[in-house]
Amino acid sequence: MASVTDDLRRLADDMLETMYEAPGIGLAAPQVAVMSRMVVADCETGEDAKPRPIVLINPQVIWTSEERSVYDEGCLSLPEHYAEVERPAEVEVEWMDLDGKTQREKFDGLWATCVQHEIDHLDGKLFIDYLKPLKRQMITRKMQKLKRELARA
Repeated sequence: MASVTDDLRRLADDMLETMYEAPGIGLAAPQVAVMSRMVVADCETGEDAKPRPIVLINPQVIWTSEERSVYDEGCLSLPEHYAEVERPAEVEVEWMDLDGKTQREKFDGLWATCVQHEIDHLDGKLFIDYLKPLKRQMITRKMQKLKRELARA
C-alpha cells in the first residue's frame, strides 16, 4: 500500500465497526477477505475505559522484549476457542496511519499481545500455530466439524 485512499479509510471504518460488534479487540484485513496489510485494534477495556481505536497500515514489529507474557487468546476467525499463548511482553511497532504518516509506539500488556496477534494474521498465522500439536489438532477438528455442519444447514 503506497498511499491512503478514501476506500482504505472506509475499509478501516467498516473493520472497526465489525470488530466492536463482534465484540473483539482487534481485526486484520484478511479476516474480512481483504488482502491488505491493515489492522484495527482497541484494547481499552473496562466500563470506564475511553475507546482508543487505532488503524495500522503495513505494521512491522521492530523490537521485542526478552520478557515473555502469557494471555488466553481467542480469535474472531475461530469463534469460541481460546488457548494460552506465550509472546514477547513488549513490542515496538512501526506503521503508517490514515493520514499517511509513519507512527511508532511501544506496546505492553494486552495491547502488545493484540498487536502481535493481528500482525500474525497479515503473515498467514493464527494463534493456534503457537500451540502444542494435540491442542491445535483438537481446535482444528472442532472447526472442521462446525464448517461441515454449517454447510449442511
